[in-house]
Amino acid sequence: MPCSRCQHENPPDSKFCLGCGASLGLPCTSCGAGLPARSRFCNKCGTPVKREPTSQARFTRFTSPETYTPKHLAEKILTSRSALEGERKQVTVLFADLKGSMELLADRDPEEARELLDSVVERMMHAVHRYEGTVNEVRGDGIMALFGAPVAHEDHAVRACYAALDLQYAMRRLTEELRRSHGVTVQVRVGLNSGEVVVRAISSDLNLDYTAVGQTIHLAARMEQLASPGITLLAADTLRLVEGYVEVRPLGVMRVKGLPAPVETYELVGAGPLRSRFAAVAARGLTRFVGRDMELEQLHEALGDAASGRGQVVAIVGEPGVGKCAACNHLRPAGGGPAAAIA
Repeated sequence: MPCSRCQHENPPDSKFCLGCGASLGLPCTSCGAGLPARSRFCNKCGTPVKREPTSQARFTRFTSPETYTPKHLAEKILTSRSALEGERKQVTVLFADLKGSMELLADRDPEEARELLDSVVERMMHAVHRYEGTVNEVRGDGIMALFGAPVAHEDHAVRACYAALDLQYAMRRLTEELRRSHGVTVQVRVGLNSGEVVVRAISSDLNLDYTAVGQTIHLAARMEQLASPGITLLAADTLRLVEGYVEVRPLGVMRVKGLPAPVETYELVGAGPLRSRFAAVAARGLTRFVGRDMELEQLHEALGDAASGRGQVVAIVGEPGVGKCAACNHLRPAGGGPAAAIA
């Protein structure tokens, strides 16, 4: 029994997806009885099951990643896929869906309904692609996206948060348009979580075959389901990667179906003041800078030459963590503040 959200294959008697935790059944609209997946009639009262059209029927323009992935991202993915296959990657998972889509589309002409949903999904994908995330699933009225794979980024969690902020802003702008043209309001729920996935294969049409490690995707999906309309929720694993880059509001611990212990949740409020990894480290406090007197002397000589009109170019090369950024932070011209800072 494949999940309609993440396509994970589940045992026949499953009520919830083993991969993302989504419900595999529907409640009867007449008596409320729980129905097995793919039911056509309620086995309690006989009422026909009303199902939301599948993504293939509603989003014919979004049938596979190659149809909606920007060309520059597609080239990056295909160029690096041989190096990625079989690799364990740190990623941030983003789930987003339109709240109340059935009510929004009720009694609307199919073409008008598709136009509304297309405009929502297009803006979701644009926000993801702006920060080089990959939309690997378009399901119904929402998307699932990965940041950090197959396009690798060390700051994948920050990019995912910025994409979520852009997405919510785009929905507010879209609502202003749709109120005038259709008299409707759209609100999107977004959930974020960070963890590991194993990239198994990337096909030529950009479909990504991967296996989640632990609860990476399950918790991201649950964050989205717990979020109120217009809100983005993120888990503690994501917050640890983005502290200082974004502003959040702690919501305390919440019970998450499928997990034995409650999890800490946070509402994403806005962008933070920091824009570089070094700035984030500096905000938490730098260690004492010692043992680089000769290097600092060389940098000061170059800075003095530049100040006197003799242009200088200095390349600082070294292994991660040896103090390249710290050296630049301690390099001060005669006027006062730091001469440079390296992100």
